[in-house]
Amino acid sequence: MRKSRAPSTRRGEIQNLFQSYASGQAVLPAGSLLRFLHKEQLEVTADEGTADTLIEKYEIEETASESQCMTFEGFLRYMESKDCCVFDQAHTKVYQDMNQPLSSYFISTSHNTYLTGDQLVGKSHLDAYVCALRKGCRCLEIDCWDGPGMEPVVYHGYTLTTKILFKDVITTVDQHAFEVSVYPVILSLENHCSKEQQEVMALYLTGILGDKLLNVRLDHPTTGDLPSPKKKKVVVADALSDLVTYTVSVKFISFSHSKDCQNYCENTSMGEKKARKLAKVTGKEFVHHNQKFLSRIYPAGSRTSSSNYNPQEFWNVGSQLVALNFQSLGMPMDLNDGRFQDNGGCGYVLKPAVLMSSQKSFDPGGSQRGVQPTHLLLKVISGSNLPVPRSGKALDPFVRVEIHGIASDCSRKTTHTVKNNSLNPFWDADMNFRLSIPELCLVRFSVRDQTGFLSSDFVGQYTLPFFSMKKGYRWVPLRARDGCSLDPASLFVFVWYS
Repeated sequence: MRKSRAPSTRRGEIQNLFQSYASGQAVLPAGSLLRFLHKEQLEVTADEGTADTLIEKYEIEETASESQCMTFEGFLRYMESKDCCVFDQAHTKVYQDMNQPLSSYFISTSHNTYLTGDQLVGKSHLDAYVCALRKGCRCLEIDCWDGPGMEPVVYHGYTLTTKILFKDVITTVDQHAFEVSVYPVILSLENHCSKEQQEVMALYLTGILGDKLLNVRLDHPTTGDLPSPKKKKVVVADALSDLVTYTVSVKFISFSHSKDCQNYCENTSMGEKKARKLAKVTGKEFVHHNQKFLSRIYPAGSRTSSSNYNPQEFWNVGSQLVALNFQSLGMPMDLNDGRFQDNGGCGYVLKPAVLMSSQKSFDPGGSQRGVQPTHLLLKVISGSNLPVPRSGKALDPFVRVEIHGIASDCSRKTTHTVKNNSLNPFWDADMNFRLSIPELCLVRFSVRDQTGFLSSDFVGQYTLPFFSMKKGYRWVPLRARDGCSLDPASLFVFVWYS
């Protein structure tokens, strides 16, 4: 990696790279491009064919293309393409083994999915289900209560939240369940209905969902295991006994009780405070429990504003169904989006081997002695086209890089602030991190505007799993609070780890 002088634009940083491999020529021959791919981008499988393909794809100057060379403009197009994105494009498709039991996956999970606002007077709306499903959510919550005219309704009981019809929720699920993912949707029904209205619910489930509804147990070769997520089905949890198949909710008593008495098709659901205490005191047992059973964690009742906890603390013990308020923006949902961007955004991400090994006991809160650490070097070089606030005033931007993983791996480092530059701020800041369990880590790039000595405002962020991060010179596509793209706003970074 070369130390670059401070250029006037991001184009300048890339120009430096181009010139260092073009050796004074006006174009970059295919052989020099291949050398760049090997040495700087650490694309170890790249060969002459790879270089030829990139020239064909990004070089529009015919003379250069015909002579298997790349002009600076072609090189720039390549460097700002998805082929140079920090997120490994191989991970934009489902690439993980999808034949493991459901307990082997993190599953994107929503809490009180129907709400668009707070937990007390917020509005319930069908759009909330559509938004969650389009984000790849695979576990939806439906709180069911008796409604007038024998029509069950969905709302947050004993509050002033508005009500929507159960049949409309199921129709919405039917229409949107498999738009972005072909893998199972779990319906977590919190059932408060009378027997008569439960029968109405069962009729709607079978009548509306039809053969999309999994209502019989699947044959599974491994006795005592949950099925894999291969079936494109809707799975009902928590209620309506004749339709419940694999996710019957049971009260958690203790890990020893679960080991001796819990059926593999039953899942435990617990609030964040209880789960946090168990993770802190009995982390190894929690990890082991989650190797066989599903556990669902939900936000504390005190979070009336629909705020969220940090989901990482429960992924660290292998909990599959870590439920968040999808309508609430901020760091917890950024982490959720980052985690489930992996594996094609299908809503199922295979848990790392450290959480699934029956030979080794893993305690995320304990000492990781004997583990060979991974050393991560991140150079935050520059930014480009950062969004300016409504006032039109240029930003005073800085970048914060956060590592979210087991407690001993969590850290954050910050660049200096560049004054009055939204277009092309230059930091050239080196950051070093030491990670014990990188396979559990998420990396979050956060751009902020320095507004005072100790105050700053959010500008944009991007979060991704550590092992979805490509080495070499990469651009980081920034996202807004709601997760939407801020294109062309981006960061230019260098990534290396051992």
